[in-house]
Amino acid sequence: MSDERPEDIRVTDQPDRSRFVVTVDGETAGFAAYERRSGRVILTHTEVDSAYQGRGVAGRLARGALDAVRAAGDRVTPSCPYIAEYIRRHQQYLDLVDDAHRAEVTAPSAS
Repeated sequence: MSDERPEDIRVTDQPDRSRFVVTVDGETAGFAAYERRSGRVILTHTEVDSAYQGRGVAGRLARGALDAVRAAGDRVTPSCPYIAEYIRRHQQYLDLVDDAHRAEVTAPSAS
């Protein structure tokens, strides 16, 4: 049996900095930058520190950001390629995407 404990991964909105921040065990691990425009959140860039890559942190960040957008009743424009790909793989978030950008995340991935 392993002595490892599960990591505490949290996503919080920092509206004063226009970003969702992900922390792992209290340490900042990355962020998803955004712009707000009349009921729409434009997710522009996602970044996770290399020390946390490969551990599912970016996915948790994307999910947390999209869940927060849903809870606020807003729509999303996934300008960030990572967020767009996340939505392609997790179609339960497709309804959040504004109509003008929905085709971009329903098309097959180029990867």
